[in-house]
Amino acid sequence: MSAVLSGPSLSQRLRPFFRGFDGPLMLAIAWLTGVGLLCMYSAGYDHGTRFVDHARNFVLAFGVMFVVAQVPPQKLMRVAVPLYVTGVVLLVAVALFGITKKGATRWLDVGVVTLQPSEMLKTAMPLMLAWWFQRREGSLRLLDFIVAFVLLALPVMLVAKQPDLGTSLLVLGAGLYIIFFAGLSWKLIIPVMVVALVGITALVASEEKICQPDVEWPMREYQKNRVCTLLDPHKDPLGKGFHIIQGEIAIGSGGLTGKGFMQGTQTHLEFIPERTTDFIFAAFGEEFGFLGAMALLAGFTALIMRGLIIASDAPTLFGRLLAGAITMSFFTYVFVNMGMVSGILPVVGVPLPFISYGGTAMVSLGLALGMLMSIARSRGSVQR
Repeated sequence: MSAVLSGPSLSQRLRPFFRGFDGPLMLAIAWLTGVGLLCMYSAGYDHGTRFVDHARNFVLAFGVMFVVAQVPPQKLMRVAVPLYVTGVVLLVAVALFGITKKGATRWLDVGVVTLQPSEMLKTAMPLMLAWWFQRREGSLRLLDFIVAFVLLALPVMLVAKQPDLGTSLLVLGAGLYIIFFAGLSWKLIIPVMVVALVGITALVASEEKICQPDVEWPMREYQKNRVCTLLDPHKDPLGKGFHIIQGEIAIGSGGLTGKGFMQGTQTHLEFIPERTTDFIFAAFGEEFGFLGAMALLAGFTALIMRGLIIASDAPTLFGRLLAGAITMSFFTYVFVNMGMVSGILPVVGVPLPFISYGGTAMVSLGLALGMLMSIARSRGSVQR
């Protein structure tokens, strides 16, 4: 009887589930979570239940992270092909039977719930390519990279056709990171970078001519407007350029130390559009200034650096590629979001991790962090 009563305590039973969790990664996550809650309270306290919902989404994300972290990378690898195939099939179904809202066909009604399959590819794409290169480890040829580009191009084109340029770029970026880490030669990368640099330079230099209303671009009209607005937002300050101009004003008015917590005039007088989602960094910069932005960037830098260390120490090629792609995807999210709010990139719907409001984005964040934590735990188990 005494042996039964003196069994393991609750903490002793739970300890194996937390064993192997990466401490530095958890510290970076905790810091960014705190900043995200603080920022959402200020930006969203008078915006319905945004703060409460944001806190609930964090709890949900941490639950997803905890569950996924218990799954070994070997089991994650088994779901790569089924998840990728399912995602592509659903994207084809969206193209054929999808729901159109505001000119975009991105959703699929399956009866019980409405899905946005493009979100699935943010996870499925790096999993699939990491699985592919793991299978080809030790015998990589040029043909293997060609197959990888085909696997990447198919969902990217389907998502871009919806149209959803922001998500297609994120899926493309995640896939390209995998291909680069797998060993793609710099001889193939540098020419593409040079062509891109020349193209951007030519675009900026010829802005006056190519942005005229009668000039047609090989893309949709709204995409042309986004690029032309980026090049000169003051041509239409109360229309297409309003978002960029107000974001720049808010960030600039924050100065070195900011206007103070909950004291942002641009934010609370509602000059900043989408202040709790895509443009939340403008609200943060106004209230916390340059020093606050540096503290936020320090948190993201710590997260990214720790992720790359986890990737470099992973025991398998699959783990190294997947962890590297997940980590660099965080960089892409941060760079694109801050870049569009600051006026150096076109405005696209890319949230700022931990900071922007959004249930789907938060669940995706928890899933990515869970896979990263799983890879970190597998490294620890091998060392032991």
